Amino acid sequence: MRCTRILGKTGMNRKNLMPRTLEGQITMEKTPSYFVTKEAPKRIFSMSKDTKLIVVVRNPVTRAISDYTQTLSKNPGVPSFQMLTFKNMSTGLIDTSWSAIRIGIYAKHLENWLQYFPLSKILFVSGERLVSDPAGEMGRVQDFLGLKRVITDKHFYFNETKGFPCLKKPEGSSRPRCLGKSKGRTHPKIDMEVVLRLKEFYRPFNLKFYQMTGHDFGWE
Repeated sequence: MRCTRILGKTGMNRKNLMPRTLEGQITMEKTPSYFVTKEAPKRIFSMSKDTKLIVVVRNPVTRAISDYTQTLSKNPGVPSFQMLTFKNMSTGLIDTSWSAIRIGIYAKHLENWLQYFPLSKILFVSGERLVSDPAGEMGRVQDFLGLKRVITDKHFYFNETKGFPCLKKPEGSSRPRCLGKSKGRTHPKIDMEVVLRLKEFYRPFNLKFYQMTGHDFGWE
């Protein structure tokens, strides 16, 4: 296997901090801010034109609420989700300067990446399917990387408490591995009118994203 560096999700490459990649190995670097950082595609392309990109996306409305939930857990004094969402609540104008909203405009960010990387170098992973069918999505990841399908459905179990799958460890090891306490938090109750307005806002961007990727993620 050719030495390849892989970018997971979405910041700036720090090649000097990466481990040496030997023949038959894959080096992976994962930073969520890559996908939305304007300078990232050019810098990564300059580092390696053979880089493969894995982008995990989920319903942008759910993603925005999740982002807010995490912020709220660290700073209980932040304004309400509704106040942060709208520039003008009376007109329903969405505030796209708020990062929780801006990140979910996937089509806009993807346009930046497609200036440097073809779609064949990018795998889009559904965040929803990672929950409903983790083995299936991981199968796609392994195929994309040219790896043998080692991770299958026998490696996952659904954790009812957290509400998402956890990874089973090899026999004889300790407890199964689940994501930490920062994941799986209960979302605050958001007024349905706010949710509907956000769905309306994202709809054209979602449709464009489906067209660009050739994949309908089913975000209603």
